[in-house]
Amino acid sequence: MQRVDPGDTAWMLLCTVLVLLMTIPGLALFYAGMVRKKNVLAIMMQSFSLCAAMTVVWIVAGYSLAFTNGNAWIGDTSRLFLRGVAIDWAKPFTLGAGTGMAQPTTIPESVFIMFQMAFAIITPAVITGSCADRMKFSALMLFMTLWSLLVYAPLAHWVWAPTGWLAALGVADFAGGTVVEINCGITGLVCAVMLGRRIGLGQENMAPWNLSYAVVGASLLWVGWMGFNAGGALGANGRAGMAVLVTQVAAAGATLSWTFAEWFLHGKPSVLGAISGAVAGLVTITPAAGFVLPGPALAIGLVAGAVCFWAATSLKLALRYDDSLDAFGVHGVGGIIGMLATGWFAYGPLTATRAQPEGIIIGGLGQLGVQAAAILVTILWSAGTSWILLTLVDRTLGLRVTAEEEREGLDIVLHGEQVF
Repeated sequence: MQRVDPGDTAWMLLCTVLVLLMTIPGLALFYAGMVRKKNVLAIMMQSFSLCAAMTVVWIVAGYSLAFTNGNAWIGDTSRLFLRGVAIDWAKPFTLGAGTGMAQPTTIPESVFIMFQMAFAIITPAVITGSCADRMKFSALMLFMTLWSLLVYAPLAHWVWAPTGWLAALGVADFAGGTVVEINCGITGLVCAVMLGRRIGLGQENMAPWNLSYAVVGASLLWVGWMGFNAGGALGANGRAGMAVLVTQVAAAGATLSWTFAEWFLHGKPSVLGAISGAVAGLVTITPAAGFVLPGPALAIGLVAGAVCFWAATSLKLALRYDDSLDAFGVHGVGGIIGMLATGWFAYGPLTATRAQPEGIIIGGLGQLGVQAAAILVTILWSAGTSWILLTLVDRTLGLRVTAEEEREGLDIVLHGEQVF
């Protein structure tokens, strides 16, 4: 009989707190350490304000659009303003209840809502790394609100709701390779291209203001990512344990891979490179965390560090887009690698059921094709819809601060404060 399990509930509450920790203070410190001193408060304000704004958006409509049954494309309106949550508030939650694809859990719906809310918070916050130093705060907040409802929520429904069409296709995405990583990476790239390059890029010193902030932020991201990935198991079980293990292994492999690639090519291993490599590994293992074993996880991390290093340096320079803090180079590229690796390395017994003891998701050419299709759909959806929304915001509020304001710095211009 289905019941609320105290151990599973406690574990999911911990995972939720860890994911929230990734945005504030994790991502806020990570990004703050990598921008110039005149923009430190502005980038931290973006993470902090998005945490508040996306919470309200999620409660009002985001959760209902993403996780109620609806149809193959979008959820319904039965949970707008979290209507109806009080009815079975202490009972176990079933995702997709009343459908043939129902997924019973051992946690209350309130815990599921909050866990998924933490994902809806950090995803737009990551995008701010691509438009750092030059986007209006008003434009950012309006765009992210619309983006959360019109880009993130539908994609979450397609992949993670039992009635979603990508879920029915058999896509394997344990913790957000499509919904979070590729989605925010591609959106970040579109933002960077539409905003244009920062004034003085290539001529002025744009070195990070305080890498010690960035190291602390990256460390919080590394620890928080354990909840980010393992929470996908929706309980304290063997699959969650494997997700924690492979997350650590992949992050370590990518840290070393990026570090040694940079050391070999540039003569010195940098702190910025090491922390960027760690995040690349964490990103790349995200879709695979509940599907692969430690050996493949190490391989995934080693590949991620080297390829994301290339994307954040050589590719960016060759194509001349200004992805300020490499949201696309790390999250977009890493998410693509992770989704493909999941399709090849997925270990069937991790998804075994009584009905299918060999596993629901098994790596091979067939699953690789499904993963590739999901990647393509995510890229097209994220890029196309984000471009439309950015165009609308640009024509109403304007996307970018003036040249004079950019030179003075967003801290003073937008918030009337500065770091001394």
